[in-house]
Amino acid sequence: MARRLRPLALAAVLAASLAWAPQAGAAPAAPAAAAPLAVKPLPIRTRTLANGLQVVQVRDPDAADASVQVWYRVGSKDDPQGRSGFAHLFEHLMFKSTAHMKSESFDRLTEDVGGENNAFTADDTTAYFCVVPPNHVERILWAEADRMSLLNVDEANFHSERAVVEEELRQRVLADPYGRLFNAIPKAGYIAHPYKRPGIGSIEDLESSSLDDVKAFYRTYYRPDNAVLVVTGPTDPRQLDEWVDKYFGPLKRPEGAVPRVEVKEPQRQEGAKVEVTGPNVPLPAVALIWQGPAKSAHDAAALRVAASLLADGDSSRMNDALVVHRQLAQKVGITADLNADAGLVVAYAIAASGKSLPEIDQAIQAEIARLAKGPIAPAELDKVRTRLVTATLVERETPLGQAMAIGDAVIMRGDPEGANRDLAELQAVTAADVQRVLARYMVGHPHVTLDYTQAAPAAPAADAAKKEAQ
Repeated sequence: MARRLRPLALAAVLAASLAWAPQAGAAPAAPAAAAPLAVKPLPIRTRTLANGLQVVQVRDPDAADASVQVWYRVGSKDDPQGRSGFAHLFEHLMFKSTAHMKSESFDRLTEDVGGENNAFTADDTTAYFCVVPPNHVERILWAEADRMSLLNVDEANFHSERAVVEEELRQRVLADPYGRLFNAIPKAGYIAHPYKRPGIGSIEDLESSSLDDVKAFYRTYYRPDNAVLVVTGPTDPRQLDEWVDKYFGPLKRPEGAVPRVEVKEPQRQEGAKVEVTGPNVPLPAVALIWQGPAKSAHDAAALRVAASLLADGDSSRMNDALVVHRQLAQKVGITADLNADAGLVVAYAIAASGKSLPEIDQAIQAEIARLAKGPIAPAELDKVRTRLVTATLVERETPLGQAMAIGDAVIMRGDPEGANRDLAELQAVTAADVQRVLARYMVGHPHVTLDYTQAAPAAPAADAAKKEAQ
């Protein structure tokens, strides 16, 4: 699907980013901060059904498509003990048959009319989304209500989809040279919160799961009072209410509350060193992992800007220092991975040939400290903020992007209006804010250093037997 910025919005962004440029022939002036870009908020409309289903709509009468999404408040943090990867497994099962639909019916309901559908599992949510012509919204609502309440959870579907998830794990984690590195970061970074369990799971945990486990998971989490329905596009609000009442209204709210993760992540008191190896690592890598706040925290926007200043693009500070000038690394990155309950801030680098991980570790920390304590040019900050704001605006030019922003705001921040505050919060970030959050979460705070290297070659069977005999 093509995503573009409307001409007026694009002009406003460019004007804001270039507002400080001097006129021809005039003496250069000190750059001034770009004026905040006024963005019309999404017209968010909400209601909650008697059964607890939360409904959020944004109507754009000029939109050519509509997006229907259902976000469930269940993610990999809710995987049963010893069943990591379970929420992800269930995401796949939701595309199988129901009492009234054959398997893969969502493909026929969306792709066959020129639309699309997909889903994803994250730490805090499992979300199902599609884009269809507006005249197909009603049948999608019917289908979503059907699989929310009448999914066929049987042995054949369970085994086939478990095999699919296991193959994804092999491709994304075991076969990828750096898959084990990124898969190990949550486990190394979190102390007690179930965010530490890998969302994609493990072969052992998946193989130990049973059909009864799957049925219990469905009954526990796939219920109207644990879901958020988001609809964007040109659908008339009164018509949408009628359809929602018709298809979702009859669904019963189960007895008992939905179980919630109550674990509070403790404050890290001292640093730690973790070593992870892989069988096919072209060059060693290092990740530095600090504790961060929840995504709803006031500091979230400033951390996002700080991460972009450090490692977003060729001219970012870490790339310029470690890759271009000192040639210590061939790739660098930093991300504020913030969730509903807690978060991590992770900086990483893949070493250049012959460079040591301790030297790279020190260089990363030096660049973070330099940003935290040294001057930040207004033009540098404006460029990063403009890039982030532009990317957000481009995403929201489509019904799909609007619904994604709203679903994320509801799950992560507990409020759909958080989608409207995101842009203002990004634009309000100052150099002082960037330096404050770096000092609060990173500089001088204990962190985990994760070294990732090539595994030692396995001893030949004859040598291993000889050692055992000795």
